[in-house]
Amino acid sequence: MSSVSGRLALQFEYDHHSARTALQVNEQRQPLKVVRAFCSDDGSALVHIHNVSGGVLAGDRLSIDLDVCPKAAAQVTSTGATRVYRCRSEAQAAASSIRVRVAAGGLLEYLPDPLIPFAGSRYEQRTTIDLDEGAGLFWWETVAPGREARGETFAYDALRLRFELRAGGIPISLESSDLVPAVRPLSSLARLGPYLYWSSFHICRATADASTWPALEKRLLPLAGELSSPVIIWGLGRLPAHGLVVRALSLNGRDIARGLIAFWRAAKQALYGRDAVIPRKIY
Repeated sequence: MSSVSGRLALQFEYDHHSARTALQVNEQRQPLKVVRAFCSDDGSALVHIHNVSGGVLAGDRLSIDLDVCPKAAAQVTSTGATRVYRCRSEAQAAASSIRVRVAAGGLLEYLPDPLIPFAGSRYEQRTTIDLDEGAGLFWWETVAPGREARGETFAYDALRLRFELRAGGIPISLESSDLVPAVRPLSSLARLGPYLYWSSFHICRATADASTWPALEKRLLPLAGELSSPVIIWGLGRLPAHGLVVRALSLNGRDIARGLIAFWRAAKQALYGRDAVIPRKIY
């Protein structure tokens, strides 16, 4: 099967007359697709990103650009897990890039389902996020070990993830993962140990007073303790500025999903005085 170059460029603009955020699709190239935006009660726009191929295939080159304009509020999710399929030995690795800009007073909530790398897959993902003064961000990502029911735990060939978050042009979070389970087993105590799933959740607001983050950290730490158990560990820490990052290691994906929602609800209420509304899913 031939590879594809899919692209999606979305712009979210605030309409002052309706006090709602509108979606503008600047570019849409299969297999990436957006059907429409749903308007939430708070005026934000909810968008589901579809991959009409059903997953990421060997050699695919996928690109997503998200631009949140001043005062706009967007919630972006997937229609399901991102499945990365097996690569033939001679095939190129699949690759995707995600570029995000949130302008002054804008808010982006990026809430996808997990990434599932199948046995024999090779995948590279690069994410770059820029926050302007006054911009807000809730961004989570969860990685599964593979198709556990088929005995494919950590059977992928390679998974390379790059993440850069900048506020005012200054990096505040840099992450780089090069996972090759056959060479460096993830079951090592220096890596995941007994755990199978991991997740990161960045909570940011570029205008928040510096005292906001110690206070929010103090508020969320008891929640991390309550949600942790023999099957999952939650932890959090402050970024150099403008935010926190919450992390989890788990034996299953269900507990991670529940915990992410709990942290999101608590943080959004603290930072914005508003409820976090779980996105409706469409298929």
